[in-house]
Amino acid sequence: MSEQKLKLIRQKRRKKRVSFKIIGTSTRPRISVYRSSKHLFIQVIDDGLHKTISHGTDRGGLDGTKTEKAALVGRQLAENLKQLKITSVVFDRGRNRYLGRVRALAEAIRDSGITI
Repeated sequence: MSEQKLKLIRQKRRKKRVSFKIIGTSTRPRISVYRSSKHLFIQVIDDGLHKTISHGTDRGGLDGTKTEKAALVGRQLAENLKQLKITSVVFDRGRNRYLGRVRALAEAIRDSGITI
């Protein structure tokens, strides 16, 4: 089996393992992260209502490296959550390891005063 196929299999297995354990509620919603090779997409989800509360992305109008953009998106998302009076969230990294852009995003949210 090729290395690319093995990587995809490991990512799917990791996503299943991580996402199975994490459930968001209306008082403590889930932040779901999708990381492509170029961009980062984030959703704040209430799993009880099956509804997206807020979202963010690094597409369009942001300058800097991908990691800097992730931190900026994290700060913007934290401000949106504060306006919605949400102070605590559950972080769902999905199939991604807690490195690089995913880590920068989580730390920016934490530094803005949101409890993860």
